[in-house]
Amino acid sequence: MPAMPYLVLAVFALLYLAATVLVQLPLLVAAVYGVMSITCFAVYAIDKRAARAKAWRTPEKTLWLLGLLCGWPGALLAQQWLRHKTAKRSFQVVFWVTVVVNMAGFAWMTLQYAHTNG
Repeated sequence: MPAMPYLVLAVFALLYLAATVLVQLPLLVAAVYGVMSITCFAVYAIDKRAARAKAWRTPEKTLWLLGLLCGWPGALLAQQWLRHKTAKRSFQVVFWVTVVVNMAGFAWMTLQYAHTNG
């Protein structure tokens, strides 16, 4: 199942591209996803280092919240590249719920933007 996370990223990228072309999404949307993804990736990396050092860990709720707030693409890449938080099933269930909620929110906001600017 390692290809599935990349498939989700590809689907989101295509949806984002389609939304950008069809309703001319503001550049701010891409900036938010980019900044939050980089931030989320960094927090995962810091947490992975802390896990190895048996030091203070980032709460899972923080990781979920950062993902929900548009950082999930970075979280997904961090999980795959750093092999962090991939084996804990309870974490993954909540993580994927946040991805679905974020994507639904993105779709809803895109439709609202299209309606008000169309």
